[in-house]
Amino acid sequence: MDARQHFSALLEHLQAQVVGEEGFTLAYGAEVSSFIRFNHGQVRQAGDVQQVYVTLSLYQGQRHAESKLALSGVLDEDLPRLQQIVQRLRGVLPTLSDDPYLRVNREAWRSELAGEAVRLDSAAMAQQIVAAAAGLDLVGFLAVGPQYQGFASSWGAFGWYAASSFNFEFSLFHGNGQAVKSGYAGEQWDAQAFARKLERARQQLEFLGRPAKLLQPGAYRAYLAPAALEELVSLCCWGFGAQALASGGSPLQRLFNGKAELSPLVTMDERIEGGLAPAFTSEGPRQPLRLIGQGRPGERLVSSRSAAEYGLIANGSGSGEYPMSLQMHGGELDEQHVLQQLGTGLYIGNLWYGNFSDLPAARLTGMTRFATFWVEDGQIQAPVNTMRFDDSLFDFLGPHLEALTREPELLLPGGTYGARQTGSMALPGALLSRFTLTL
Repeated sequence: MDARQHFSALLEHLQAQVVGEEGFTLAYGAEVSSFIRFNHGQVRQAGDVQQVYVTLSLYQGQRHAESKLALSGVLDEDLPRLQQIVQRLRGVLPTLSDDPYLRVNREAWRSELAGEAVRLDSAAMAQQIVAAAAGLDLVGFLAVGPQYQGFASSWGAFGWYAASSFNFEFSLFHGNGQAVKSGYAGEQWDAQAFARKLERARQQLEFLGRPAKLLQPGAYRAYLAPAALEELVSLCCWGFGAQALASGGSPLQRLFNGKAELSPLVTMDERIEGGLAPAFTSEGPRQPLRLIGQGRPGERLVSSRSAAEYGLIANGSGSGEYPMSLQMHGGELDEQHVLQQLGTGLYIGNLWYGNFSDLPAARLTGMTRFATFWVEDGQIQAPVNTMRFDDSLFDFLGPHLEALTREPELLLPGGTYGARQTGSMALPGALLSRFTLTL
């Protein structure tokens, strides 16, 4: 029995169990994943994970309770377990108070999105990685395989999502202990595209052997590669949520209040097509949204609870009100001309971490990573020692943003805690007239 058939059978069983004014929602998640670890350019550990998990929510009036459980994927074993959960939740509901902000979507809707049935061969990928990494001290982690998500309700909602993807995060280590970090992710493995990624990292690795450039704290021209920009943008994404904005706690508060603008080059969408995320949430079908248009505030992410509390219209956002498939539009800068256009300044391929130093001002701080380079006259000259940055999103994506690379890069989350994460970001690189280092 495949995953969709399994989900449909669970749903059919539950539909026969509801009595009286009861209602339910069923969220389903499954994966068949291969995980491969590399060290010194060789496979050191490999394993597979197959798992199914569901979250069942039972409703009666304004009361609701839920339970999450792992299943085997074998229907004869799973149906009795599901029935036990129904009975348990049914016993809990009378003890609960009404939830005044409960707004369950009782509309019937249907959304199905299944990616192309392209089989991703993790063994072949691993062989290509090992061959390409010959002579390099490559350390990396490869996650490959299909992921499935479903959602259904007793009121006629049905959503199904299936997609196969891979995510390879790797570092190339120099003999001095420093490293260049990179990654390659997508839905279809392209050996040539991976080879180009690896070659770019190998070229940067050679510069790590040079004496480091010592910089004084100050403002410098800089290029943020897509992976570095992701570290900063992802910190602020929850700020698009209606609850965060209504409560005044969003880092994007000034933007949506009309007290700040970003560069006209900045346009961000929450997209449905082209991302790696379900086209629905437990709130209903997701909608494509223009979050920022040419630097100006656009739509916000509104869950049903926020809609009820603040008098808004829900748009299918999940309870976390966080974009699932954020895309930032590219610009006119050719990636091959990045160093030339940078001239003299910092090339920042990755950031170590990011955090808020002043949330209302969208001011972010963190550390540069090993592969940050000093560039003069369009040529990499030396690595730069790890330094702390502190700058505002309203500055580096505002008046200090000079250009964006033409093609946004697809970036997938690497999280595997409990299960492989779904979702994606597509971000360009950003050329900045100044970026502030503090120590």
